[in-house]
Parts: sequence; structure tokens; C-alpha cells
Amino acid sequence: MTIELYDTTLRDGTQGEHINLSVQDKLLIAERLDEFGVDYIEGGWPSSNPKDEEFFLKAKQLTLHHARMAAFGSTARALDNIEGDPNLLGLIGSETPVITIFGKTWKAHSSKGLGLSDDENAELIYRSVQFLRNEGREVFFDAEHFFNGWKDNAEFAERMIQSAVEAGASRVVLCDTNGGSMPHEVTEIVTRVREIIDVPVGMHAHNDSDMAVANSIEAVRAGATQVQGTMNGIGERCGNANLISIIPNLMLKLGSELENVRDLKQLTSMSKFVYEILNLPPDTKAPFVGKSAFAHKGGIHVSAVMKESSLYEHIDPALVGNRQRVLVSELAGQSNIRYKAQELGIPLPEDKALFRNLVNHIKKLEHQGYQFDGAEASFELILQRELGEFTPYFEVLDSKVVIQNGQDVKAVDQAVMKVLVGEEIEQTVADGDGPVNALDKALRKALVHFYPEIRTIKLIDYKVRVLEEKRGTSAKVRVLIETSDGQNTWGTVGVSTNIIEASLRALNDSLNYYLFTSKAMKTATEEALPNG
Repeated sequence: MTIELYDTTLRDGTQGEHINLSVQDKLLIAERLDEFGVDYIEGGWPSSNPKDEEFFLKAKQLTLHHARMAAFGSTARALDNIEGDPNLLGLIGSETPVITIFGKTWKAHSSKGLGLSDDENAELIYRSVQFLRNEGREVFFDAEHFFNGWKDNAEFAERMIQSAVEAGASRVVLCDTNGGSMPHEVTEIVTRVREIIDVPVGMHAHNDSDMAVANSIEAVRAGATQVQGTMNGIGERCGNANLISIIPNLMLKLGSELENVRDLKQLTSMSKFVYEILNLPPDTKAPFVGKSAFAHKGGIHVSAVMKESSLYEHIDPALVGNRQRVLVSELAGQSNIRYKAQELGIPLPEDKALFRNLVNHIKKLEHQGYQFDGAEASFELILQRELGEFTPYFEVLDSKVVIQNGQDVKAVDQAVMKVLVGEEIEQTVADGDGPVNALDKALRKALVHFYPEIRTIKLIDYKVRVLEEKRGTSAKVRVLIETSDGQNTWGTVGVSTNIIEASLRALNDSLNYYLFTSKAMKTATEEALPNG
């Protein structure tokens, strides 16, 4: 069965808390949605705000290869002004080939909210759809609060969607607007609706009961051929149905055909792209595409995955553009160490004592508060040191940070450092924007004479986590930093009851890792060159 994907990220998705998209943001996402293979892109409500009006104006210049643009709005406000209704005229003015309008299908909303009789509500739906159809547009009818309306008064709900069909709507989309329906209810009601109308049925689910994806899948199983949702499930309250989860479930689990989705391997990058445009951190635990979706930590699990990945992975992560990850932690066994070494390209000898020492060392560090999930560079240095391949390029003999502020004193953060490189001692002083920045500058200043290549690297992320909250200001902290040389990034970690010391440990690892990998790369390049 071929299923249509109707994306409402640019309209319903923007109603979510902390979600804000500029016109340019919306245009970028629209192009990416089309590239990915979405069938319909709901761009916004043109009569509701100037931003959406500008979007539709600029969207006319987009070259869409697969998707059809849709404008969203409501039925007319009053029966005596269908042709002059500002909302309907705004929809026509958007010049989209598809227009989606919603109407009341819950009797309580119609009678109490709008003060309409059953006949008046049915006529309002009919004439609104008919007006848009007469303007040459394809019309989808969103049956608002349909599941609540059906359970409350099925006869009324049925009559309203029949009015839309009779007026020329080409799709009837059943909306679980409150997000309170259960999968078995969706199955029953969608099955019944398909028996009474002769146009394709769609599903628009909200996630207030954490059932939006399940309800969308059940609607398809009951015969719905269009699924509406948003990328990453963004949207008002608890969000909309998450297309990022729905798409692979349809294609890989139900064998449904999505006509324009040619490369499911783009799913993870699609999800990350939208998060990036939204300026939001990706959900690491997101099914299919999250960083943790195929991450394994327990030693027994890792041992099994290395033999047969399907034992603990429901699909091959490569199918959705993700990858398998093995984490190193206090739960680790030899399998974790072996896997990570293989992933890092580090050959390990078959030495039981070596593995035992590594596992015990990692567990001891984790017990102290270290975490290597986001600090693989620190982990690699531990491996290389144990193998005898790495010795530190420098040693910080002494460091002091001075923080000076007051009412009559300009705030100054200054680091003083004594560093040993080989047999030489370098002493430096540096000011910074905060004590950690001063520390970073002082360390680099001490080292740049010996290792000028460190000028190319910079710290791009810095995170602090308090590990023993109940101990208050005497608690241990874990510092994770991320560093980049413009081409590669790497993470390192430091732990201490002193945030400055924890930061310095992470900085030490970061610089040592860069120097170690740079040397290894230079050696490999020289060995690859022909002699003479």
C-alpha cells in the first residue's frame, strides 16, 4: 500500500514551545523536506500572520521536485460571507496547489463554541470546501477533534465529513486534536470511516498520551493512506506525531511504500538538520536516529552484539543512516574494550592481563565520576598509554588562577602556569574571560613555542556536571570539553572537587590527544612516501 506523507513541521510544528522559525528557516526546511521525499508540505496559515504570508510569497520561487505545497486555514466564519471571508481569500492568495481547511466535527464545539445548528455547521463545511474547489484548488478536509466527536456523537461527526466529501474534498483527515485516543479506538473508528466515505482517509495525531506514532501506524493498518506529522515530533503541548519514527516503521516493519522516499539512509541527517535549524539539541534517545538508539553499554550485550547485532538491535542502524556504538563504562567488559579499540583502529594483543587491567582501570575511573560516552579522546589516550604507545607531551608542574573583582575593581581572571616540556620549564601568565579561559590561554601560551601546531585548535564546547549534588559546593564536578582543529572534533573529560582542576585535566587530555594523533598522522604520511 502506498502511503502519503504530509508534513506540517512549518505550521503545526511551530506552535510548540521554544520553537521559532524565520522565513528563511522555513524555506530551508521546505527544500530539505522535498529532497527527502515528503509528498505534501504544509507551509503555514497565510491569514494568521505576516511571516506565513511572506513565506508563501517566497515559496513560489522554490523548485520542488516531489512535494506539493499546502496552505492551511479554517472554514469560513459565517454562512453569509463565504466569498468574502478573509481566511478563505488568504488561502486562495497563497497560490498553493493544495489547501487544507479544518472544520468542527465534535458537536460540542459546533453548538457551544460557534453557536451553530447541525445544519448550519454542515453547510459551512460544504460551502467552504466548494468555494475553494471552484477556485481550482485540491482541498483536504481536517476533521478537527474527530475522535472525540465520534465517541460523543458519531452521527454528527459522520454528517460533517460527508459534507466535505460531497463538496469535493479529495482527502478526509481524521484529527486526534487532544491527543487522547488509544490505538484500539483509532483502529475501530478509521475502519468504520472507510466504510462510509469514498475518498482516501488521513490521520493527524497529537502526542498528549504518548500514542501519536502508534495511533498513526494503527490508522494505516486500518486503511488510512495519508499520515500527517512533523519532523522530530515538534508541536503544541506534547507535540505531533513524529514522522521520523513513523517513516521507518512504515517502510521497514509494515512494508508500506512511500512513493518519493528513495533513500531512507537520509533519515538521521534529516532529523539533525531540522534540530540544527531550530537551534535545539538533538534528542539522543530518539528511536532510529538518536545517538543512543543503537548504543550498547552492558558487557554481556556488547559481547552478543559483536557476534550477532540483531540480538540487541531491531534493525541494521545503517538502514536509517545511524550507526552502532559501544560505550565504555563501569558496566564494561572485555568486549566493550575490544570493540572500542577496533572502532578507533587500535590493534590490541591477545593479552588477558592487559584486558583485565584496562577493564579494572576504566571501572575505577567511572566510580570516581569519569564518563567516556562523550570523551572518546580521553579513552583512547588510556588505551595508548597502557599499550606503551603514548606518553604525555608535557606536564603541568604548577598552576594558579586569580579571580579579582569588587565594586571599585575591574573584574580580572588570570592564570599563572609552570609547564615542563622535555627538560625545559616554561612559565606563563594569561588573562581570560573567566578562569577556565585564562587557564586555557596560559597553557597554550606555554606550549606554543614547542608545538606551534596547537594554534589551529580551539575549544568549541564546555559542559560541567555536578556529580554529588547533596554535598553542595564541595561536590565533585565532571567537565566535558569538545575541541576542533577545523576538520575533526574530539571530546575529553576531567573530574575533581575543584572545577578548575577538572577543567585543566580535560584541557591536558585535549592537547595531548591532538599532539599524539598529529604525530601519528605525520609518521604514517612519511612512511607512505617513496624513498629518495
